Amino acid sequence: MTPDLAGQTVVLIGGSAGIGLETARRARAEGADVILTGRDPGRLEEAAASVGAARTAAFDATDSAALAAFFKSLDAPIGHVLVTAAGPRYAPLLEMDPDQVRDLLSDHVALGLDVARNAVAKMRPGGTLLFMGGTGGRRVGHGLGIVSAATAALPPFVAALALEIAPVRANLIAAGFVDTPLSATLLGDKLEERREELRRTLPIGRVVTPADVAALAVHLMTNTALTGATYDIDGGQQFVW
Repeated sequence: MTPDLAGQTVVLIGGSAGIGLETARRARAEGADVILTGRDPGRLEEAAASVGAARTAAFDATDSAALAAFFKSLDAPIGHVLVTAAGPRYAPLLEMDPDQVRDLLSDHVALGLDVARNAVAKMRPGGTLLFMGGTGGRRVGHGLGIVSAATAALPPFVAALALEIAPVRANLIAAGFVDTPLSATLLGDKLEERREELRRTLPIGRVVTPADVAALAVHLMTNTALTGATYDIDGGQQFVW
């Protein structure tokens, strides 16, 4: 049987670690050629070697000129693009200055638009733009205000984008806690405590991993009936908050 992504190119914006890297690994197993981007050249090359990436590009994805130059350098057609570059910032609302707020909102929404603007013309019909978001937009909590606002903006953005870029598809993955290097950095010495709490409380009885998210991402790439929708992956976390 021919692998589902055989002969296709998958671009990972933020592909040097965590969900992006694991999706690259999964896509390679399905026959895809993968291209990884990230900010850290050393970490990027190490990641590329681990998955057999066809190419890497080290740049800041929030730099519009660098992003445009990257996509301009790619040969068409591109099969699929996954954007995982935006990260969360947690702080009480009144402790965040306007520049921080603008940066976070830009990272979540403007980055997605920038990727779409540069990628779509080179994508094959039926390919998909995949965006990583979160379930935080459905939850109010101390220090979550701007993250919640940013993630809440993504579902309507992706739905509208899907209409405008058809027959290229657009979909959103809304993740709860995922056991990534970023999670480890954010939680520090509280990481194991958080893992244990989730093992006790989640209906699935374990912590969601990057491999779980990667499996969903590749499914969204290969099932061409799926577009304009948000897909939760949180192990049932939303039911036990």
